[in-house]
Amino acid sequence: MTASPSPSVFTATRAPDEAWLARAEPEAALEPALAIIDPHVHYWHHKTGYVYFVPEFARDVAESGHNVEATVFIECLAMYRAQGPAHMKPVGETEFAVGQAAMAASGKYTACQAAAGIVGFADLLQGEQSREVLLAHIEAANGRFRGVRQRGKWDADPAVAGPVGASRPGLYLTPEFGQGVDLLASMGLSLDASCFHHQIPDVTALARAHPDANIVVVHTASPVGHSSYAGREAEVHAVWLAGMKELATCANVSIKLGGLLMCLGNFDFTTADMPPTSEHLARLWRPYIEPCIELFGASRCMVSSNFPVDKAGMTYGALWNAFKRITAGCSESEKQQLYSGTARRVYRLD
Repeated sequence: MTASPSPSVFTATRAPDEAWLARAEPEAALEPALAIIDPHVHYWHHKTGYVYFVPEFARDVAESGHNVEATVFIECLAMYRAQGPAHMKPVGETEFAVGQAAMAASGKYTACQAAAGIVGFADLLQGEQSREVLLAHIEAANGRFRGVRQRGKWDADPAVAGPVGASRPGLYLTPEFGQGVDLLASMGLSLDASCFHHQIPDVTALARAHPDANIVVVHTASPVGHSSYAGREAEVHAVWLAGMKELATCANVSIKLGGLLMCLGNFDFTTADMPPTSEHLARLWRPYIEPCIELFGASRCMVSSNFPVDKAGMTYGALWNAFKRITAGCSESEKQQLYSGTARRVYRLD
């Protein structure tokens, strides 16, 4: 396993090195006809200056050779409104995502239905203001708004916690957040929950206390392998697995597989001579992907790219080939659910 590099490698989003990505070993798409709905894609003009809009995404899809039919846009602090009340500024991101959907729908760049669903941000701790923001998102989204991601990630190590996590531990356990989750459920909206592996019990408690909530745990529940967790792989996996076994008993929880590049930190893309092959990725990620499918079943798991964040360390084609290698033993029905069916159901894309 690659030694963990400096913490900043895995806590700061960075623009991918296109010249480095071009060194990737060419791979033909495995099972190229298999329909994919990618349920975790960001479009943005990042603060670093990196632009990833529909045209850039369309190139990744075309070069990959995989059959990506639709995406779900996930909040990423993009294009907030510059004016107006602070709590309403995130609505600008939904307006932006609708624009990206329109670009894709023109057919000029891609046949993929980009941003077929939109998951935005609203601070669920704000009571009636939360309702106001959610209603504005729904109005702005033209039928595409599906839920909220509010990050609960917290760790005592600042290098792990990163710049965009929760400001305190236990966010998902507060009464105010519970009220916000009930509000989401009453409006038919889902929660994308973001936690580290040691916080999985918080999500389990939330799911049990709010059985009507539709909760999606992103990034395979983010097992951490860098910074203060470096060299503790067996311990991290044991804590993660124990948490996931309990979480799987909550029928209202689904898992997004993937998003492991930054949190797991077992591939240093800043020092590697070339991007990983799909076989290499499959070896690194299999210990976390396979148990999720076994515990939750294909009907509650969905494969996701986390692009363009994970583009810093891999090509889009290699990522999907890695998942297809890991899921090679699944039935055709299970593959249909993993690659499109679960995302379609959970995010109500019909």
